[in-house]
Amino acid sequence: MTAPERHARVTAGGSAPGGISPAARERIAQSFTRVEDIVYIGLGILLAVGAVSLLIHTGVTYGRELLVGNIPAPVIDLLDRVLLMVMLVELLYTVQVSFREHTLVPEPFLIVGLIAATRRILVVTAEFAKLAQEGGTVFLHAMLELGLLTVMVLIFVVALVLLRNRSTLAAANRA
Repeated sequence: MTAPERHARVTAGGSAPGGISPAARERIAQSFTRVEDIVYIGLGILLAVGAVSLLIHTGVTYGRELLVGNIPAPVIDLLDRVLLMVMLVELLYTVQVSFREHTLVPEPFLIVGLIAATRRILVVTAEFAKLAQEGGTVFLHAMLELGLLTVMVLIFVVALVLLRNRSTLAAANRA
């Protein structure tokens, strides 16, 4: 078949170059969308089960420590686990938005990163007395980690502000 014949066939509703018709391309795209939905549903279920399991385990563990009278050390662990649960819930929200909208929205990922960095800052800060006693390179590494985490938090906040400003400008332009 010559090039003009091939062009006439495509423009007349035949198959596109490569032998795949527009209808077949649409069916393939719909199949990929279904697979994407199945993966998002699976991720959502895993995140939900993980968050609920962590909530129950943390509640039971903290309750036992509370009954024994062992308060200071478990509070740091409780804080760490609560922030981990918040991260899981935020990831679950991200999966929900991605499932509903079929788009990848950057804000929830930035929020998860912000929570993760804040979580680590709080845990390192809570262990500060122990780290100061150990001194030397352990303490130096902890201080470097805090510095890097602080820079990360600032970057996440700036990125969130810029994205929100962009969203506000886009909404204003549509009106």
